[in-house]
Amino acid sequence: KEKPQRGKVLAVGPGARDEDGEYIKMDLEEGDEIIFSKYGGTEIKLGTDDVLILRESDVLAKVVGDRELAGAKS
Repeated sequence: KEKPQRGKVLAVGPGARDEDGEYIKMDLEEGDEIIFSKYGGTEIKLGTDDVLILRESDVLAKVVGDRELAGAKS
């Protein structure tokens, strides 16, 4: 079964840490619709749902309306 390449952010973590140990704020928020690499992430079962855990670097774009936002991470 091929992974979907578009999905909705269900939750985000605190982000990565910088050299001083401070968190770097994530560019994504709960509810964002995203496009991601089909090879990225780890599939898990959460209750009856299949969900995908992704690193922020696996996200290619954030969808805004019917358009994809430029400046996605790669």
